Amino acid sequence: MLETRRPKLDMLSESFIDQIVSEALDVLGKTGVLVENDEALRLLADAGCECKGQTVSFKENLVEESLKTTPHSIKVYDRSGDLAMNLEGDANHFDPGSGALTILDPVTLEERDPVTVDLIRFATLTDALPNLAAQSTEMISTDVPSAMQDRYRLYIGLQFSKKPVVTGTFALESFEIMKDMLVAVRGSERALREKPLAIFDCCPSPPLKWSNLTCQNLIDASKAGIPAELVSMPLTGATSPVTLAGALVQLTAENLSGIVIHQLAHPGSPIIFGGSPAAFDMRKGTTPMGAMETMMLNAAYAQIGKHLGLPTHNYLGLSDAKIVDGQAGLETGMGALVAALAGANVISGPGMLNFESCQSLEKLVLDNEICGMALRLVRGIEARGDRLGGDLYGDIYNSKHFLTSKETLRWFREELYQAGSVIDRDTYDVWTSHGKKSAWDRACEEVERIISSYKAEPLPNDSLKALMRIMKDDARRMGIDLPPLD
Repeated sequence: MLETRRPKLDMLSESFIDQIVSEALDVLGKTGVLVENDEALRLLADAGCECKGQTVSFKENLVEESLKTTPHSIKVYDRSGDLAMNLEGDANHFDPGSGALTILDPVTLEERDPVTVDLIRFATLTDALPNLAAQSTEMISTDVPSAMQDRYRLYIGLQFSKKPVVTGTFALESFEIMKDMLVAVRGSERALREKPLAIFDCCPSPPLKWSNLTCQNLIDASKAGIPAELVSMPLTGATSPVTLAGALVQLTAENLSGIVIHQLAHPGSPIIFGGSPAAFDMRKGTTPMGAMETMMLNAAYAQIGKHLGLPTHNYLGLSDAKIVDGQAGLETGMGALVAALAGANVISGPGMLNFESCQSLEKLVLDNEICGMALRLVRGIEARGDRLGGDLYGDIYNSKHFLTSKETLRWFREELYQAGSVIDRDTYDVWTSHGKKSAWDRACEEVERIISSYKAEPLPNDSLKALMRIMKDDARRMGIDLPPLD
């Protein structure tokens, strides 16, 4: 039987990876990591680490033992308990970029502050788009107090999409509230542990630092059995060495230190080797996520994570452009392809503009097609039937074409990616007769079509009541009324 080869991108040789990991371990032992969390410091000291104040030196054998207890694969489930993401090997799963401060207004083409209705529309759209395996807490709603914005995003997402959610916290008290929300939907803490519904991002602060908040998130996620996603963010020449190899050493050291803390809190809990590095632009003072070197860093650290036997994450498939234009398509398409070919298991970024700060529903619709094409590419070329030539062995001279053959009807949907209506494949005359619409025009129409017609599967009434009770209690503590959801 002929083997289907999955196309693959390898940035590093095995000896190069070994050197990066070796130097990361050396940095952890000699330079150490600043840890600002008391519980983590106690765990590390009890495990034999040398702690000088908040600076911790990690022993190589402790890192190795921690890696032995980390799961090699992670399964994440949707709201109904069905498998949505199997994070192992080279399997790719896309989700929108998260934490945007603004949304692109499709009428004015200006950025503005998101409000509740934007979060509802975005969650609804994400639920409907087939090439996004998960949703994210994609924007920060400004019509609730900042102290509750992190859990409010989750509250909206859990109601308006059944897909699992990639999320995170802004405050120490938020994790417990957000975990309670997830338990309300899943049914019990045990059920949530057995079938995780969310992934929590945990971001070290470059260089080589774990803040009190992110460290506590790491510990809390570990104890709850909710997958944690390490998101190391070195900026070349700014908050990390300027060389790509040096930045990879730092990213690896930061992630390994996080793995140790996480596994000490609860050995065997699921964790993902990820990041969001950027090649710092020395001319502009910006952090371009669409730079080729940023893509190279992502592909390389995905390789390192696989070498260590861990599920992996990339932050790609987004753009630094300010509107949905050619640059947005160029950077998003290249990034999505690089991440898919690198075999990153979770790929966050679709929908995003302006250095990870702005979300666009219209871009998300276009990016869904980019994701679909990337997923098709990595499926490779498969052998169909007994002979590769298929219909070539039939009476081709009388039929003159293959349009009505049984083989065509059997295979064309699986062989050929069926692009949606936002992708123009009309003839020029047909395109002209339909109003000469641009990709942006078609995306705007598609967003409104989906949101007006699509209805997400509703939460069971008991779960909805429990979820609303948690959020209303939180709002009461803040002294506010929640914004209406209709």
